[in-house]
Amino acid sequence: MSKKKTPKETPATAVPAVAVQRGFWSYLKWILPAFGFLLYANTLGHDYTQDDAIVIYDNMYTVKGLAGIPGLLSKDTFHGFFKEEGKAKLVSGGRYRPLTPVMFAIEYQLFGKNPFIGHLINALLYGLLGWMIYLLLVEIFGFRTDFSDHFRYVVLAAAVLFLAHPVHTEAVANIKGRDEIVSMLGAITATWLILRQAANKGKYFLWALLSFFLALMSKENAITFLAVVPLILVFFYNKGWGDALRLSLPLLAGAVIFMLIRTAVLGFDLGGTPMELMNNPFLKLGSNGYIPFSAGEKFATILYTLGKYLMLLLVPHPLTHDYYPRHIDIMHFGDAAVLVSLLTYVALIGLAVYGYKKDRVLSFGILYFLLTLSIVSNIVFPIGTNMSERFLFMPSLGFCLILPYIIYKISKKGRVAFYATAVLALAFSIKTISRNAVWVNDFTLFTTDVKTSARSAKVLNAAGGALQTEAANEKDVSKKNQMLQQAIVYLNEAVKIHPGYKNAYLLMGNSYYYLNDFDKSIEAYKKSLQLDPDFKDAINNLAVVYRDAGRNAGEKQNNIVLAEQMLLESFRLNPNDAETNRLLGIAYGLSGRHSQAIPYFEKVTQLDPKNAAAFMNLSSAYRYNGDEANAAKYRNIALSLDPKLGQGK
Repeated sequence: MSKKKTPKETPATAVPAVAVQRGFWSYLKWILPAFGFLLYANTLGHDYTQDDAIVIYDNMYTVKGLAGIPGLLSKDTFHGFFKEEGKAKLVSGGRYRPLTPVMFAIEYQLFGKNPFIGHLINALLYGLLGWMIYLLLVEIFGFRTDFSDHFRYVVLAAAVLFLAHPVHTEAVANIKGRDEIVSMLGAITATWLILRQAANKGKYFLWALLSFFLALMSKENAITFLAVVPLILVFFYNKGWGDALRLSLPLLAGAVIFMLIRTAVLGFDLGGTPMELMNNPFLKLGSNGYIPFSAGEKFATILYTLGKYLMLLLVPHPLTHDYYPRHIDIMHFGDAAVLVSLLTYVALIGLAVYGYKKDRVLSFGILYFLLTLSIVSNIVFPIGTNMSERFLFMPSLGFCLILPYIIYKISKKGRVAFYATAVLALAFSIKTISRNAVWVNDFTLFTTDVKTSARSAKVLNAAGGALQTEAANEKDVSKKNQMLQQAIVYLNEAVKIHPGYKNAYLLMGNSYYYLNDFDKSIEAYKKSLQLDPDFKDAINNLAVVYRDAGRNAGEKQNNIVLAEQMLLESFRLNPNDAETNRLLGIAYGLSGRHSQAIPYFEKVTQLDPKNAAAFMNLSSAYRYNGDEANAAKYRNIALSLDPKLGQGK
């Protein structure tokens, strides 16, 4: 007689139905979603933050509501924000993720600009995801002989740990992060449907296809499930690779449809190599500007970030939304952290290979983590930044399965694994709830995380901008000036790290302007324009500061020569600014050059034909220039617009 296989560690040919759930287990369909929702209930009163502007309230398609949906479906995801062709593809390969922006457009149609609705839906979807993860793990491991007595607790522990993990705060507390939630929800649901069909529990081909297609339409990361699902079928369902691939055809069909649509919208673009540090972290300063990392520097830096991901899973502190250069510095293979990361991943791969025969749960958990992390690792293709906590959203499930499983293997008791994991989940929950508070608005987020990511040019720039915005609403002059000075400190640090950061110079110019330091403001704007001569915001702002510097020179310093110089610079940049033309007219009038003042006053009347004072200034210029006919003509126009101007004359 042949020796029987032990279903505790060996895949079953057919998956028997799990015993009917009673008591506590029957309430999990409510408990898990409620737990996920309650963890993020303190975000419901939060504002929009970070990239919400790009896909929600500053996106020209989203704010149109239902009318904007065709634009969302037919353009790069960033197009509605930048509103210019070409700018949307600042990141390599472009982005086509229309599903969640379509959801935001529908919400905008129904509720207007309302972050409460966005946060509410995120929290509800997150709780639903936790429930679907539990269902999927039950489906995968329901064949085990130890399932009803022990392993169900391991499965429950994995779902609870996933929901509680603090690295998910970026994906859930930030409304834009819904693309992560919906993508994983669609991929998990599609996998569950495929497994049910594989176990002869129904025909779900079309539903699995639709679910996976929607997952990809939310975010491309779901593509890794094309490898994950066959892996499950081979590891736990006794399928050969051929049968596993055949059963996975709905996912392949969904992926093909998505790729055809994506290619039709964005074209076939594998992505180039952006030479802007904020879109390509693998650049360093050379003698003539930025140059790419060497191959060794690039892969050492990638390995370092992969090690950081493992550390964040084990010890999620401190957390930050920003890992841009140079929060992650240039690394080398001689750095100890790089070598430790390399050895750790070699060990993980070795365990996964060893576990294929000896322990497939452990092997699957590792392989799931590696597969889903691969697409955001910068190894497959560049993602525009070194790393991000949201990139751990999907891969973290592997960790959340492995940890309670190892405890179970050691203790031989499922409840011990669950209770031990529950203690960690409690600590994680406290961290999650406290971290959520940082996501209340941009000011709190940026000024908090700049202390953690003190070497990130991006968050230094963001913190400077947030302080500047907050200062505009501050009534206390002393506090306002302190905020602006701190903004300048952050912005100076940003340009030290990234000398080509035109936006940091722009914000620096703004801060100096609000401090009435016109000379330094002009200097900052000029540096921004040296980096990009066509930078419209810098051009417009420089025109304003020249204008106000001219006004200040004339009115407070009584220096007409300097005033004229500043005002002419402003006019050169923006000849259609009514106030600049008015001030130039006054400057020429005060210096007795009335004939030169006339064209500027005339320009004011053309730009603002309802401005009675402008016509009166023009009348005075003509009178002082000896042209009484035109003086009378424009005086009459002025009085027709505002009769009060003639009183007392």
